[in-house]
Amino acid sequence: MDKKMKKILFLHGFYASGQCVPAMALRESFEGRAEVLTPDLPMHPREAIDFICELIDREKPDLLVGNSCGAFYAQMLAPIVGIPALLGNPHFQMTEFLKQRIGEHRYKSPRKDGKQDFTINEALIEEFAELETAQFNYCNPYYKDRIWGLFGEQDTLAHFEPLFLEHYNLSFHFPGGHTPTAEEVRDWYVPLVEKLLMKMG
Repeated sequence: MDKKMKKILFLHGFYASGQCVPAMALRESFEGRAEVLTPDLPMHPREAIDFICELIDREKPDLLVGNSCGAFYAQMLAPIVGIPALLGNPHFQMTEFLKQRIGEHRYKSPRKDGKQDFTINEALIEEFAELETAQFNYCNPYYKDRIWGLFGEQDTLAHFEPLFLEHYNLSFHFPGGHTPTAEEVRDWYVPLVEKLLMKMG
């Protein structure tokens, strides 16, 4: 990495926040070496995408790292904003995930606005459905090697490596589940982030 400190934008999963375990582990791992931004994302997908685009415009990160739903967003946005991305256990069919979970829920990690409760309803599912149909529209040959996938071998929620490989060339595995532990972030995510930053830097 060059002397100017790199900037990484981490996009968390649907039930998570910017204070989730993977976000904190990524921040700790790069302390003093790179700035890791870990914002709380809006629950509604269009709001989330607008929020991420504004943040990218302001902060100009060098790399996107997404997990689950955050990886769904990162895949869509990377070719549009011109930033490489690492997708951790990307969930490309959020509608299927949400349909089984209609009702009241709580976020699994604290959010800065203090709101821990949220509702999954048909309107939210419809919003995700619209995005899903267009999610690979911006794929292009230039990004086949600039968007990498990282897939947990014990992931019971998202099984999208075959779909990922229809669009991109580089996929990696780690021996964990859908949400990586702090140790798995350090052992598997961090080296790939370093490699992507060096390769694209």
